[in-house]
Amino acid sequence: LGARVLVRPTPFVRVLTAVLAVGLAVNLFFHGAQPYAVGLFTPPWDKLAHMTLFGGFAALLWVALGARWAAAVFVLCLAIGAADELVQMQLPGRSPGWDDLLFDVIGAWVSLGMLRALRRRIIQLG
Repeated sequence: LGARVLVRPTPFVRVLTAVLAVGLAVNLFFHGAQPYAVGLFTPPWDKLAHMTLFGGFAALLWVALGARWAAAVFVLCLAIGAADELVQMQLPGRSPGWDDLLFDVIGAWVSLGMLRALRRRIIQLG
């Protein structure tokens, strides 16, 4: 398996990463709506949490889409982040923010950049 996942993931791996990405999104929205989510991460750690979560989303979705389609993955991450911020508008104690969405996007962008560079390197090495 190893590095091959980043070059040509098998159908099983693609389905598995898609299921994990959906599970991660479901958990984000479910747990994000719980009272304990208010103040769970304090500044500046909340931004690191956003970057890490959306870097993970990007990695899972990228593999699910066959280690290609970075633009589509980026748009999906942006949509999930925007939906999360919109949902927070309805939740007591939660505060949506453009800065949170920005760090979601940064996390996805960094993750995709690293994955694409690693994929190119693996291909070059044969």
